[in-house]
Amino acid sequence: MLGAKSRFAPSPTGALHRGHAFSALTAARLAEDAGGTFVLRIEDIDHERCRAEYELAILEDLAWLGLSWETPVRRQSDHLADYAAALERLREAGLLYRCFRTRREVLAEIASAPHGPQAAFVGAPLPAEEEARRVAAGEPYAWRLSMAAARAHLGDAFDALAFYELGRGPNGETGEQRASPELAGDVILARKDLGVAYHLAVVVDDALQAITHVVRGEDLFEAAHIQRLLQALLGLTTPLYSHHRLLLGADGKRLAKRDKAETLADIRARGVSAEAVRAGLGFDRPGPK
Repeated sequence: MLGAKSRFAPSPTGALHRGHAFSALTAARLAEDAGGTFVLRIEDIDHERCRAEYELAILEDLAWLGLSWETPVRRQSDHLADYAAALERLREAGLLYRCFRTRREVLAEIASAPHGPQAAFVGAPLPAEEEARRVAAGEPYAWRLSMAAARAHLGDAFDALAFYELGRGPNGETGEQRASPELAGDVILARKDLGVAYHLAVVVDDALQAITHVVRGEDLFEAAHIQRLLQALLGLTTPLYSHHRLLLGADGKRLAKRDKAETLADIRARGVSAEAVRAGLGFDRPGPK
């Protein structure tokens, strides 16, 4: 693991809480113990929810925790061309199709599948004339990854896709894992109005930044399956994965922005020291300097 490069990649859609601190410190400690590099990445492609003030607060909170990171910080909104290029490669390879269905229509189709409700959506391209008409009319659509086309493109390699889990998934998964991207169905990789989706941006970023270890919460374990497929389709390297447990609140639920979990700024305002926060999370020293 010598020379590991790990990353913490928050979205500036709210303030950080203890759960974020735990994830950042875990990633930083892995890099430090391996004599490697800790990377901070700002995942701000959701232009409707991301705010500059939250980004500034993230930098302040992480510095308060005693962390430092490689500079300059990669901000996704500055690199949209990289994601557009990856999307175009997939489109040219015949792996994407335009989907005009609304979320409600997709859910209805999943529920009414002829052999019983499906776990995920699987669609197909529209006839060329109908698609052209709807595009010309300005109807909104999403670019979906065709799982059938991906399987045909990779051949036997599709069923051989795998990734290595250093930590544990939500059901105790560890070690080599067979990737099962087909369970997610035809995922959305971009929307006409919102740009590229998380899955595509993150695999491009991880490859461009030479990330060797993806450290994140176990709630993102399933994302590794689709991301492994995208890495294969785009010819990108596959990092090692290390998913960790999620911090829970007094109510037994995981800490979350939407539930207004106590923020690091609030904790700091109460006079609690960074040392006390780190110790409470199981870290007796700051991250890498």
